[in-house]
Amino acid sequence: MSSPDFLAAQFEEHRPHLKAVAYRMLGSLAEADDATQETWLRLTRSESRQIDNLGGWLTTVVGRVCLDMLRARKRRGEDSLEARLPDPVISRADEADGPEQQALLADSVGLALLVVLESLTPAERLAFVLHDLFGLPFEQIAPIVDRTPATAKKLASRARQRVRGATPPPDPDPADQRRVVDAFLAAARGGDFDTLLSLLDPDVVLRADGGVLTGGMQVVRGATAVGGQAATFQRMATAATTHPALVNGLAGLVNTIDGEPISVMSFTVVDGRIAAIDILADAERLAQLDLASAED
Repeated sequence: MSSPDFLAAQFEEHRPHLKAVAYRMLGSLAEADDATQETWLRLTRSESRQIDNLGGWLTTVVGRVCLDMLRARKRRGEDSLEARLPDPVISRADEADGPEQQALLADSVGLALLVVLESLTPAERLAFVLHDLFGLPFEQIAPIVDRTPATAKKLASRARQRVRGATPPPDPDPADQRRVVDAFLAAARGGDFDTLLSLLDPDVVLRADGGVLTGGMQVVRGATAVGGQAATFQRMATAATTHPALVNGLAGLVNTIDGEPISVMSFTVVDGRIAAIDILADAERLAQLDLASAED
């Protein structure tokens, strides 16, 4: 095998991990692909024979690329993911296919967490993602953000406090999550408001993103207010065909009408109640997702 082919083969072994890092940093599957490709280009322009730890080098580079992309996004004044839901990662409810899919779904980094990460500064987000989610030491993170290791540690600590306060950990058993979602779906179909309300955490958050034509992401907070959307849930549950799916590793639904996707729903179940419902109903973005495996 020639040297370029050997380098390409080595990079491909790391690609799932690099895309997982980029996805958590950027919340966009397309941008994660762009960041991973840019990392490959930088590798081809480097003195690769002098790299002792290729995995560490690549993770550092993709971190720098993502940091630059986040800063550029803010300079351009683009809408953040606080104004739209991040791209969901969809798989069948009973499996996660392939190493890239498994890497993206690892640790159940749900849509709710990605929304919170978007509220952090780029440096805070990088420090938290690389240290807390991927275990990189602060000595390796510090030069990426042009800080000392002690300052990088403080960045991650601030981010951690905000994340923990906003996103309680979901129930770990997928079967328990699915039972709650199935009960929610049955209550919605039957118009059973009392049962539906009993399944909601008092502080439940509903985020619904219908795209720019609907004004972007709408947020509803509290069980009473979310329960007040019962008529909408009932219309969805009765008009659409619902397909159980994993959405970012959590129990979710892909809803279709005549085979065309109309929404993807993710449920964060905490202590047997639904603490968050995230709904992507933007037809343009749904068309870009690979939903075939979830609908089998």
